[in-house]
Amino acid sequence: MKQKNMLTWAMSAIVYLGLVIGGYSIYASLNSNNDHSDTHAANEEKESINEQSHNDNHTSKKSDGKDSGHSDHKAHSESEVVTNVKYEEGLITIDVKDKNQNSPNLEISHEKIMHLIIVSADLEDYYHLHPEEKGNGVYTLKFDLPENSYKAFVDIKPKNLAYQVSPIGLQVGKSHSEHKENPLKIDPNLTKTINEKTVELTTTELGINKTVTLSFDTKGITPEPYLGALGHVVILDDKGEKFVHVHPTSEEKTLFETKFDKPGIYKVWGEFKFDGKVNSYPFVIEVK
Repeated sequence: MKQKNMLTWAMSAIVYLGLVIGGYSIYASLNSNNDHSDTHAANEEKESINEQSHNDNHTSKKSDGKDSGHSDHKAHSESEVVTNVKYEEGLITIDVKDKNQNSPNLEISHEKIMHLIIVSADLEDYYHLHPEEKGNGVYTLKFDLPENSYKAFVDIKPKNLAYQVSPIGLQVGKSHSEHKENPLKIDPNLTKTINEKTVELTTTELGINKTVTLSFDTKGITPEPYLGALGHVVILDDKGEKFVHVHPTSEEKTLFETKFDKPGIYKVWGEFKFDGKVNSYPFVIEVK
């Protein structure tokens, strides 16, 4: 009897131990599945966040890249149009061709298909001319240039082609030494009188990479319309390389806006028409 009870107790212990071990295994298995599920869900959530972050960054870069790329293209793209300027016996000839030697179509800008700015190498003499088309990309104008070294700027708007105005050397008469830098003196007084018509220049702060307003006070006399505007402004740096042609921001006021990307000394010509004559008022300013 005693042996039977011991056998029964042993069997019960074995069964109990088996139940405990089996229960623990099932619990561990379920817990492991839950942990794996939670880890998988967490990983999925992490991957989802990373994917969204990647998409957001990609979208942002694409947007920024497109904008900046477009801006860079406009600002720094190589010119797809080549211009040559010649002078012989009182005749200025400009040849305009694209890279395939074809004549590009030009848009009219301020009533003219071409604005030709010619300045002497020392930036003293200034001419704003308008050659006429003769066909096959050739433009000409009869004009007597005094003997000197010049720089010509062909200001045009080719249709669907990139173009940047660059200085073109032009020699009239005997060779003169080139002026790499011009000892321009800053005007202490920005008031000039030409043909008895006075114009005074005032500006906002002359800093770089900021909008600068050029205001020309014509002393109560409204200029006559000239090339579809109250006036025009051309700006060159002291080396005669950086060319800016500025048009007024208002149809009623002689206000102009521009930007300077480098500090230095610049020469400004303000063109205004009085009594049927166009006066070019020169001013020398410093941008810091």
